[in-house]
Amino acid sequence: MCLAVPAEIIHLNNGVATCRVGGSQSTIRASLMLLSENPAIGDYLVIHAGFALRVMDFAEAEESLRLLRETVCDAQVSKAVSEHPGDAPIAAAFAESGKV
Repeated sequence: MCLAVPAEIIHLNNGVATCRVGGSQSTIRASLMLLSENPAIGDYLVIHAGFALRVMDFAEAEESLRLLRETVCDAQVSKAVSEHPGDAPIAAAFAESGKV
């Protein structure tokens, strides 16, 4: 499965954006050649397979990242519960804490 991820532009150079994903220190680079508009540092891009597909606003990017985090958290809890059914209450409480 492939996933397009929103990322914040931290550097622009010759048609390539260096971006940070979800507030982490990890960066990815994306070609801007498919965009019809010129993004700026601080803008968010939807990136897939090394290409920026579109510019998105901060609120939309944050909501997308929140949903992605929730999905990952839910998948981790489901896996933990299926492997160790007796730990279901602990896994659920941990997930609710937002520390997964």
